[in-house]
Amino acid sequence: MTDAIKEAVRERYSQAALRAGGSCCGGGDRDECSPITSNLYADHETGDLPEAAVLASLGCGNPTALAELKPGETVLDLGSGGGIDVLLSARRVGPTGKAYGLDMTDEMLALARENQSKAGAENVEFLKGEIEAIPLPDNSVDVIISNCVINLSGDKDRVLREAFRVLRPGGRFAVSDVVTRGAIPERLRRDMLLWVGCIAGALEENDYRAKLTDAGFEAVGIEPTRVYRVEDAREFLGSKGVDVDAIAASVDGKFMSAFVRAVKPQAAADGS
Repeated sequence: MTDAIKEAVRERYSQAALRAGGSCCGGGDRDECSPITSNLYADHETGDLPEAAVLASLGCGNPTALAELKPGETVLDLGSGGGIDVLLSARRVGPTGKAYGLDMTDEMLALARENQSKAGAENVEFLKGEIEAIPLPDNSVDVIISNCVINLSGDKDRVLREAFRVLRPGGRFAVSDVVTRGAIPERLRRDMLLWVGCIAGALEENDYRAKLTDAGFEAVGIEPTRVYRVEDAREFLGSKGVDVDAIAASVDGKFMSAFVRAVKPQAAADGS
């Protein structure tokens, strides 16, 4: 991650933590960004979680529901923010499992630990660090989740190599992320990525598959969970002087939240 991108992400997430709110849309009003951030979690999932954990959710999906977590597993959430996905994971893996959250932002870590205390979650640990250099040993977790965070990194290859390293053989990569589909004019790509809050830019789906494969993963799959239509961003793009009707065909349906799956091969050697 370049220094400029890193500091922009850190500042945005620090502010979001301090106000225990915000959105994946880069700090805008949550209602404006509802096509991205709304209705990601069922009421039965969030009903007994601390309100601040729910309000500080900055994601674009619900990876804990999609990852099919099992009792006794060890889970790592990359870019854990206020901790909502870590707390949900801890509930799913149960007292014999463990859920780690990794975040680089002091304010988010403080909020997450406060939420952990309020939730009484004893099988949770929040770590300070960057997703490009995960502070855990090789072959130490069963599942890696993440929620609209990998797209923020300026060095996605390194993130994926690190994810591969810390997963045990047979371990699962199961993240929600913003992904693009097909060729998109560069200026329109920048505008749409600004709308969804992706400072460093989302990967095109075939690039994502290739990078996961290059990192050593197999059984790669990308499943769209929410496709963004140009109408969702009409007001935002119009305010930037974009003729939405003229560009609709170039961007409509080409940006999406997706569930990205992959598996570390059983035969992967230690230290891969």
